[in-house]
Amino acid sequence: MMKRLVAALALSFLTLGAVSPVLCAQNVSVIPLIPAANWRLTATHGMSVDEIKSYGGDPSIEQEYGVKSLEVRAYQLDETSVDVVLESAPDVSASYGLLTYYQNESMHPEKDIQLAMTGPQGSLMARGRSFIRFLRPKNSQLSESDFRALLILVGGTRPTTDSLANMPPPLPPSGLIPGSGKYIIGPETARRILPNFPTGLIGFDQGAEVQVGEYVIGNSRSTMMEVSYPTPQIARLRFSAMSDSLGLNQDRGANSLYARRQGSFIFLALKANNKSDATKFLDQFNVNEQLSWDEKYPGDKTIGRQLFELIMGNVFLTLVLAGAGVAGGVLIVLSRRVTARIFPALEWGHPEMDRLIRLHLE
Repeated sequence: MMKRLVAALALSFLTLGAVSPVLCAQNVSVIPLIPAANWRLTATHGMSVDEIKSYGGDPSIEQEYGVKSLEVRAYQLDETSVDVVLESAPDVSASYGLLTYYQNESMHPEKDIQLAMTGPQGSLMARGRSFIRFLRPKNSQLSESDFRALLILVGGTRPTTDSLANMPPPLPPSGLIPGSGKYIIGPETARRILPNFPTGLIGFDQGAEVQVGEYVIGNSRSTMMEVSYPTPQIARLRFSAMSDSLGLNQDRGANSLYARRQGSFIFLALKANNKSDATKFLDQFNVNEQLSWDEKYPGDKTIGRQLFELIMGNVFLTLVLAGAGVAGGVLIVLSRRVTARIFPALEWGHPEMDRLIRLHLE
């Protein structure tokens, strides 16, 4: 009995000795999906687009991106209150454009939260067709984890898959300064971001969309500009107009502008030191084109309205099928009667013949 006990103890020590290194080698970490913070929604009210000035916005920019309504929410955590402004844009790309316009190089991407930028005065976020401002209260002891919890509570950690699919293609990340990227869809925004570029040459009235970013490669810094058009034909005409007006790809010192066109895209290197540096920046951009079917725009119908239209469509289809059945029955009856009068010898005109069995007995 004693020998069995000693053997069992020895086996236990050997097992622990083998398992302990494995346990020590594993780094076990627990990451909460939502930081613990008891934020409560205490007030909500709407406001006009002109009132966005009180929250750090510009009414003319909001209007160009299609913002029609705004909502201000107040969230409370203990004694701290934070204002959150939700701006309703017409589509996903417009809300993304507002995010890029108001972000700057002093802000940084929020870790593990997509399409969210944080700076000293608060955070910006794009979620679907909503552009969201989180205004950090002044002289507050609010911790970063509690403020981050509010971001996750309102917008979650990532947009939906459909929202990401409908956004413009991102700028090449290599060398891009965080917070410098801009997505422009109108001339007013272009004049603010590109004050020295003749925005009339871009062609926003022909469906142009512009992305701008500050790039650093080695010791060189340049402003890269990407202009996309609905068709390559429009891009070719616009590139020709820019070449004639701006003298593209000509060495003119500090005023030199270098560009190239690929398909329906035009890429420009602004403020490049020389042609060699401009070529390095332009080589960052590659175009991969593919064909896709145009999808019908769903419009601004609510979910309730869409469900109502679906139900009414089913009711209409049922009535059509029922009517077709009744009409078919009427046609069968009429055809039998007409056949009985014109062709009395045919069995089709005498349906009772199908049901009676006559025995010709003598």
